[in-house]
Amino acid sequence: MGTEMNPTTGLCVDLAGPIIEFLTSPQEASIDFCVLRGMLPPGVPVPLHSHPDTEDFIVISGEVEALRQSPQGYEWIAAKAGDHLHVPSGARHAWRNASSEPFVTFIITTTRLAKFFQEVGQPVASTAQSVTTEGLALFLARYETVSAKYGYWNATPEENAAVGIRF
Repeated sequence: MGTEMNPTTGLCVDLAGPIIEFLTSPQEASIDFCVLRGMLPPGVPVPLHSHPDTEDFIVISGEVEALRQSPQGYEWIAAKAGDHLHVPSGARHAWRNASSEPFVTFIITTTRLAKFFQEVGQPVASTAQSVTTEGLALFLARYETVSAKYGYWNATPEENAAVGIRF
């Protein structure tokens, strides 16, 4: 395969609010990392979690608050278009979009984490659908099962509430 301008696989998955578009495929044997485009709608959080996969985020548009663990405890930092956020392997982190606009970012990560997103996400429907209570419960059950398979850690509802994330 040669150099490509603006590659995409055409696959987008919904992670019960956040949307991931696969610009490169984690199944492609010749790549060492995967590039994704992520979108976090207004008011939507990504709960506190960690995984052994390194992630880099380059903010395309919008604003987001990123939770990081420091020696003093957890702290929220703000990121806007043009900023770069690096999440090292094993770091506990979370996201929340407190703005009224979508947050859009490029995500550069391992093919392993991209495969996790493929496995846990639901293909995006051609028409917008709201998340039902039943649909969310099914997603959360699948998320926990797939997280355990990959060895990823997810905070409890109480741990999320303690850092300011509520559902």
